Amino acid sequence: MPGPRHKGPQGPKPKIKNPGKLFMRLLKTVMKRYAFAWIVVFAGTILAVLANIQGTLFIQTLIDNYIVPLVQNGGADYGPLLLAMGRVAIFYGIGIISVFTYQKILIYISQGSIKYIRDELFSHMQDLPIRYFDTHSHGDIMSVYTNDIDTLRQMISQSIPQMVNSAVTVIFVLVSMIRLSIPLTVLTLVMVCITFYVSKKYVGFSSRYFVAQQKNLGQVNGFIEEMMNGQKVVKVFTHEKKNIEDFNKINDELYDSAMNANYYSSLMGPINTQLGNLSYVLCTLLGALLALTLSGKTVGPITFGTFTVGALAAFLTLNKQFSMPISQVSQQFNSIIMALAGCERIFALLDEAPEADDGYVTLVNAVENADGSLSETDKHTGLWAWKHTHQATGEVEYKRLRGDVVFDDVDFGYVPEKIVLHNVDLYATPGQKIAFVGSTGAGKTTITNLINRFYDIQDGKIRYDGININKIKKADLRHSLGIVLQDTHLFTATVMENIRYGKLDATDEEVYAAAKLANADTFIRQLPEGYNTILTGDGANLSQGQRQLLAIARAAIADPPVLILDEATSSIDTRTERIVQDGMDKLMAGRTTFVIAHRLSTVRNSDCIIVLEQGRVIERGNHEQLIAEKGKYYQLYTGNTANV
Repeated sequence: MPGPRHKGPQGPKPKIKNPGKLFMRLLKTVMKRYAFAWIVVFAGTILAVLANIQGTLFIQTLIDNYIVPLVQNGGADYGPLLLAMGRVAIFYGIGIISVFTYQKILIYISQGSIKYIRDELFSHMQDLPIRYFDTHSHGDIMSVYTNDIDTLRQMISQSIPQMVNSAVTVIFVLVSMIRLSIPLTVLTLVMVCITFYVSKKYVGFSSRYFVAQQKNLGQVNGFIEEMMNGQKVVKVFTHEKKNIEDFNKINDELYDSAMNANYYSSLMGPINTQLGNLSYVLCTLLGALLALTLSGKTVGPITFGTFTVGALAAFLTLNKQFSMPISQVSQQFNSIIMALAGCERIFALLDEAPEADDGYVTLVNAVENADGSLSETDKHTGLWAWKHTHQATGEVEYKRLRGDVVFDDVDFGYVPEKIVLHNVDLYATPGQKIAFVGSTGAGKTTITNLINRFYDIQDGKIRYDGININKIKKADLRHSLGIVLQDTHLFTATVMENIRYGKLDATDEEVYAAAKLANADTFIRQLPEGYNTILTGDGANLSQGQRQLLAIARAAIADPPVLILDEATSSIDTRTERIVQDGMDKLMAGRTTFVIAHRLSTVRNSDCIIVLEQGRVIERGNHEQLIAEKGKYYQLYTGNTANV
């Protein structure tokens, strides 16, 4: 077998922070949900170990009370022997039932615990801010759900039960060995100390590499996921060779860490086995000396007690039973280290701060009273209102949702030390169409991300219908917004279910109406199963234009008062654009709309065009006004600058 690339830890390797605290947290997470089941497992383990040990101790009785008299006297009474063997068989039967029972319970515990942790991970992930997903590789996050969860499953189902079994076995075997022979027990314990010392050395080597292995595995998964998503770009620029080189580099790092981790861990088994064999041989020699030569004799000041051949045979079997769990525990250390490395990543995700939401203004269904005031209702009326409970007085105020959005001297940076939007002032009155144009990176998409509070501003205020959006609960704020992006995401489901995603309780008739409004009904009915056609692979069996029409239909069924269109037609052809644009025009009617478009022809009819440059508003006005000014917009529209 080839040796590791590194004969020992070379340079700093990642370590688990506070492994004891991490292990206790895991135990608390697992134990609190299955406390009674674990008690049954412990009880079953004790019964199984006791059954095994009583069978071993019976060897002494068998040899000393039956075999030796048979040899010495030439005859024996088999009746008592059969009774004794029957008792042993009953104990073994109890042990078999115990093992069968607690193994089934362990499956229930391990799978239940893993399901619970996966549920917690996914539920918590829904509450994380967009910032987290923008700064973490999706493949690395997936590795937490797959590789790290699997190492945890192995620890719960194998390593922890094995260590409990070993601990119980060691305790009962040690008591039995002391009862049989103290000198041989002392010799066994000396060999165990040597085994522990050797195991500690190798665990120290391998544990660092197991931690590095989990980290490198996440990096490899992240790289593969990124390359799979970007295969078209890779092919266009013929960067296959460069990607192979980059992959080989991180794959080599994974190979090195995995190779070294498994090399050092695999050495422990053979070494511990040989040390166990050495312990067995030494105990055999000393035991034979005690049984055959020194038993019951006095040598100088020392008087040796009676030590029979049967006791020696039983002790040697116990010696094997004592060494085996010690070796098993040392081997399980590596699985536990690897699982703790996975736990560290799992708990790191669970410990990520959820998206902060201090809002208290909610969105409710409303009805208009005879005096023109609004009141709340449980029925869907198509009239929405902001329910504003004033914290000082407790007075409840209802304000009609209109779609009036105002930016007041807003500063923002994705990181506090680097501001990307500077003193942005803008307003959109209900029903207006506001277009953002400017060079790439000017801050167009950033502004729309602030409206729905994917990110929070550093300074200034954003008001929605006169309410500071920080006071509006995020879920209610986003419920009032519809978004159609350039990169449309479709789920693995039917066409109808994808459209209904905008309003989960929508009727079939509402789905049909939304599709017709988006100009999607015709092509949907031409699909093999119509609205029941299953879409897979993010709608890979549809054209880009068809996917955009479904996105528009999804936004239409939500019926939002404010609409955000982020370059929704930039990746489709001109003919399809006219169809999509017509669907968007129907959707935008009567709604406050923010439009980001590379094709300036699509924003000519906007009520207001805002020109951004390096995070600042440099021009505003309608198309005719900005053309007359002959500023930046004029240059972009007439083609004097290539980058829009």
